Amino acid sequence: MKYEPPGRPGSPVDVAPRYENFIGGKWQEPSTGQYSVNLCPATAKPVCEVPKSGAEDIELALDAAHAAKDAWGEASTARRAAVLNKVADAIDAHREELAVAESWDNGKPVRETLAADIPLAADHFRYFASAVRAEESEITEIDKDLIAYHFHEPLGVVGQIIPFNFPLLMAAWKLAPALAAGNTSVLKPASPTPWSILKLMEVVGDILPPGAVNVVNGPGAEIGKALATNKRIAKVAFTGETTTGRLIMQYASQNIIPVTLELGGKSPNIFFADVAAKDDDFLNKAVEGLVLYAFNKGEVCTCPSRALIQEDIYEEFMGRCLERIRAIRQGDPLDTATMIGPQVSKQQIEKIASYVEIGLKEGAELLAGGHRPTLGGEFTDGYFYEPTVLKGHNKMRVFQEEIFGPVLAVTTFKDEAEALEIANDTLYGLGAGVWSRDGALAYRMGRAIKAGRVWTNCYHQYPAGAAFGGYKVSGIGRETHKMMLEHYSQTKNLLVSYGIKPLGLF
Repeated sequence: MKYEPPGRPGSPVDVAPRYENFIGGKWQEPSTGQYSVNLCPATAKPVCEVPKSGAEDIELALDAAHAAKDAWGEASTARRAAVLNKVADAIDAHREELAVAESWDNGKPVRETLAADIPLAADHFRYFASAVRAEESEITEIDKDLIAYHFHEPLGVVGQIIPFNFPLLMAAWKLAPALAAGNTSVLKPASPTPWSILKLMEVVGDILPPGAVNVVNGPGAEIGKALATNKRIAKVAFTGETTTGRLIMQYASQNIIPVTLELGGKSPNIFFADVAAKDDDFLNKAVEGLVLYAFNKGEVCTCPSRALIQEDIYEEFMGRCLERIRAIRQGDPLDTATMIGPQVSKQQIEKIASYVEIGLKEGAELLAGGHRPTLGGEFTDGYFYEPTVLKGHNKMRVFQEEIFGPVLAVTTFKDEAEALEIANDTLYGLGAGVWSRDGALAYRMGRAIKAGRVWTNCYHQYPAGAAFGGYKVSGIGRETHKMMLEHYSQTKNLLVSYGIKPLGLF
């Protein structure tokens, strides 16, 4: 099935020539009076104009968030859960509309947004609606007449900065637990992908209390800094590359507020020889597990961008994988038959191409791809890049540095010890994959790899009930799972004496 692009007859999505910021439950023009053109990565043509806001717009959004925070924070968990469930229902009801908007704004195939991004976004709101109702405070009996009460209270107003690779899903990851815990939010979309979040606010804006969620668009360096350094926020959550994450952490430290940072990765995907012991469904699944480096065009922080294959099976296994890679269909992101769409921006394809050149100069062998495809028609100027595979060794830059594109670096290993050494030889520690028919081997590797999430005989699954986050320079804190409520709460302790006997110290 092929969807018509937004704004054309037959499309499930309307698009206005210009959008505003969403502040206090209303659409407001930016204080600057300036707008920027949002380009579709598939065509490099304009989609719409979005606000090019200034620091004053952040202040207006904070005014609205602070005006709403007390009533929302004091609302019962049942009330908050009901609102979150209504948001989830609205997302489900507008699944096609949001999926097509996300694909056109980001470039990811609509088969992914229909099957993963939009359903997962709805599920995260439902999960935290349930989790907050099950959350309990604690009472500790110090002695017969002295009791300690521990209450969970919202932080207040939080700042949330969303990446360009999963705009709607990452917004759900951050908004759902923050709202469930009783906070209000000022959210900044990524500059390359501002539109789909504005479409989301068209869908759910009337469900949320005015001021509970506020969206301000603008240049990342200016607006992101204005938000992260503001003394009126109680926490900042950021997903993006590690260099910017360091700045966000510095900004937050000036105001002594907590941060959640989900940053870069260079994830190893390890295939032991026993995956090829039989020609069966498991082997087929393992082949797909390697090819998942091209999922979402490789624009995934946990992208399995380093494949480690036991040398005994390298030729046979890699041959099967290359056959599958060459069969990947690239093209129109709104065609459900398309498997890989364009990169998010011209800047991204230039970065990808430069890294492929670096890899070849370092002596890597080009096994697949390595070029921009010629698609023609309305996609002639789109930001497409072929799924690429480079074979080399782990000391090369293409193995050590995050490329954020459909580029796989492949190497071999002799045994379990060498596989572990290579896997951990990186600054990053966000994700990893282990593939083996031997459960004990898979368990040992999963425990020994220094990464926040290790997929075992699977990859790229992101359920709401599984904690996600990194080790080392890949971030601080966890997103998803009920522990996220703790990241958006603070503990109030009431120490209460019911006795009448004084301590006798004075």
